[in-house]
Amino acid sequence: MGKVRISVALASYNGEKYIREQLDSILANLSGEDEIVVSDDGSCDNTLEILKEYQKGEIPLKILKGPGEGIKKNIENAIRHCRGEYIFLSDQDDVWTENKVERVMEYLGKGGCLLVNHDAEVMDSRLEKEIMSSFFAYRGSCAGFLKNFVKNRYMGCCMAFHRKLLPFVLPIPGEVQMHDQWIGLISDILGGKNLFLPEKLLLYRRHEQNVSDFNHGTVKEMFCKRILLAKALLRWRMFRKY
Repeated sequence: MGKVRISVALASYNGEKYIREQLDSILANLSGEDEIVVSDDGSCDNTLEILKEYQKGEIPLKILKGPGEGIKKNIENAIRHCRGEYIFLSDQDDVWTENKVERVMEYLGKGGCLLVNHDAEVMDSRLEKEIMSSFFAYRGSCAGFLKNFVKNRYMGCCMAFHRKLLPFVLPIPGEVQMHDQWIGLISDILGGKNLFLPEKLLLYRRHEQNVSDFNHGTVKEMFCKRILLAKALLRWRMFRKY
């Protein structure tokens, strides 16, 4: 089995409505050296049948049974089975631009860059109406450990990273709220250059079934989440060697 250049880790669950469009946009970015790894968390619609159709294509697509423990563990399951040197995270309902991989790969793995997080345009469910022209502008996105500890600017569906991070970011602690924030912060601790690329390389689809939300709770809830995150990071620092 040959060396894999890029793995796309995709978490799916009842995604029949949009997953074809997403897969088509991903495949337009990949070559025969790449793969797609999908962890499906028990879909009861036609998602699995659609995925099996795409297994007949030239680019390998692996379907895994998800752990049934929510989005964080589902995407972790996909990441664990990625063989590529570079790992791109993906939701099931967005659309990649035609040059997403090309633009990200101009920076990833070069000059100490271990992680790239790019901007996105937020659209309605039909991708016809712009809801938000820039996720970066909305979240005040920028690099830096402290800034992203206090307020997470990472967005998993806009993230790609070098597999060098895998031994350090896995397993993702149960008390950590977001997998993207955890991966980004660990990369910061390791001294990797995290690049926030201002190009909008994804159409982020907002609809009634979105798992993620832009509302992150009250100040008290946020404070409690940061305490749990700090404890997880301290425990990681105590028991991990790097």
